[in-house]
Amino acid sequence: MLLKKVFLMAMGVVLAIVIGSLTELKAIAQSPTDLDLALYHAPIHYQDTDSTKYSGDYITRFNYDGDWRGTNNWDNLQLFPLNAHGYYSVVETCTHWFITYSFFHPQDWTDIPFDQEHENDLEGKLAIVRKDGSTFGKLEGTVTVFHNDFYSYTPSGSALRNGAESIDGTLTMSNYNGSLHPLTTQEAKGHGLKAWPYAGDFTGASNEDGIIYYPSKTTAEVPASGNERSVQYLLVDVFASGGMWQHQLDEASLSSSSALTYNSWGTFKGDSSGSCGAGTPTCSNNSANAPWGWDDSNDGSVYKGEMALDPAHLTDVYFDGLSTFDTTYIRNQFIQDLRDRGYNSSNLPQGWPTQINLNSLIGKLKTQCF
Repeated sequence: MLLKKVFLMAMGVVLAIVIGSLTELKAIAQSPTDLDLALYHAPIHYQDTDSTKYSGDYITRFNYDGDWRGTNNWDNLQLFPLNAHGYYSVVETCTHWFITYSFFHPQDWTDIPFDQEHENDLEGKLAIVRKDGSTFGKLEGTVTVFHNDFYSYTPSGSALRNGAESIDGTLTMSNYNGSLHPLTTQEAKGHGLKAWPYAGDFTGASNEDGIIYYPSKTTAEVPASGNERSVQYLLVDVFASGGMWQHQLDEASLSSSSALTYNSWGTFKGDSSGSCGAGTPTCSNNSANAPWGWDDSNDGSVYKGEMALDPAHLTDVYFDGLSTFDTTYIRNQFIQDLRDRGYNSSNLPQGWPTQINLNSLIGKLKTQCF
């Protein structure tokens, strides 16, 4: 009888271990891939267009013309199909995911006399997603890039409040493929990005020129015209092999004259070849930035590139009401790759922003949550 009791107790312990293991495996299985996470929170994107040159307002990928040369994207606009793409990156703390989204245009253009235009244009936003126990977390806020200024928005019911920067409005959400997506909008020509409907002249009305882009894991469509209401854009990981970030790493120590894609850290190469600056406008060179080169001109202690490199710090400065909030990273490929390539405060990439201490940034990496 005693042996039977011991046996049953032992079986109970084994069963508890098995159930616990299965529960742990289930939790692991529920962790989303970066692509699935990015898709779940990706914006439905309202792109204002101008009939003077619709194609100048189509979103696409940097290498839409088959190469990564920054100085021929303006020139090749009419020579290659402009399949719709949107870039994303994910970094992670113990409390949050931070997702950048960005949309590329080969031209930042104008038809206004004496205005300025430039080759290449990449503007976007940061999504702040709390790990609330659900598979994809809860969107708490977003910060968008409108040229040299950032704008902050929160969805209804968010706990976030004004911090060092004021919240500029409320996100509009729309259901698509089973989840709520924030609406964003970009101007025609200059492509400054804000939450919908705070930028441009396109709200989706039938009498307005513009394109509504919807996120996809598989499909990159070309608009039939500059007046479309459903075009899918393909999400592309910034960290993909041979992609935008890898080209930055490969050129991080090169001079501008030796590089193909980047003029300096976080800034794309671009020149005045083709028709850039033709007529009365002027053309500025090397004027478009990658997410790790985005900068607000007057946001104090947040520095150039931190929206991508150190989004937890940006969020901590911009907002109050954060509750439990981790400012160190269990996963940040930007910092990890720089460290692994041997970069530090004594060996900086060419053009690295002087305000950011790279050693301190590397010190924000950790391997686990406690």
